[in-house]
Amino acid sequence: MKKLMLAVVAALALIVAPAAYAHEGHDHKAMGTISSVNGTHVTVKTTEGKTVMVMLDAKTKITRDKTKLDATALKVGDRVVAEGPQQKDMIMATTVKVGEVAKK
Repeated sequence: MKKLMLAVVAALALIVAPAAYAHEGHDHKAMGTISSVNGTHVTVKTTEGKTVMVMLDAKTKITRDKTKLDATALKVGDRVVAEGPQQKDMIMATTVKVGEVAKK
């Protein structure tokens, strides 16, 4: 009986743990390439191949290296790391770090 109970607890832990990490309300990170820019949001194709909508607002801190950028500087093809709380299927970005521009 103890072994069965231990097995049930272990199985529940495996099921519940990923769900706990994926819940809304805490910071998530999207790392990848901007695939579209549309005013107050950008779409990022992550390094895992998923598509994530990243919402921007006046409080979003956008930087390239140590230089602050305006949201209008974001362009398709930019490599970014966006962080912020997840809300539904999107991230409300508190920070967006843009990768260095390749030198020609």
